[in-house]
Amino acid sequence: MPDVKLEIQMLHDRVMVRISPEDGERRSSGGIVIPATAQMAKRLAWGDVLGVGTNVRHVKVGDRVLFNPEDQFEVEVQGSTYLVMRERDVHATATERTEHGTGLYL
Repeated sequence: MPDVKLEIQMLHDRVMVRISPEDGERRSSGGIVIPATAQMAKRLAWGDVLGVGTNVRHVKVGDRVLFNPEDQFEVEVQGSTYLVMRERDVHATATERTEHGTGLYL
C-alpha cells in the first residue's frame, strides 16, 4: 500500500510558524557580529505563518509574526522543525495589510 499523504490542518486558535532563517547571528550598528547564542535579554523571534486554525482572527497564512520562541511547542514534519502556538502568544504581525500599523516596516 503506498504512503498516503495527510494534510496538516491547525485547529481552534492555533498557529503554525517556521522560524525565519535570519534569526541566527546578527550584526550591531557598528558591524560587530553577535552570535545567536549571546544572551542579553529575552529575545523575540520573527517567523512565517504556514497555517492557522478556524478561530484565528488577526493572523493569516503568509504573515510574519513576532513571538517568544522559548514558550512554544516544536513539531518536526519531514525533517523540518516548526512551532505551534496560540494566536494570543503572537506579539505583532508584519503584513501588507495596513489597518492599525505602527509606521515601522521590515
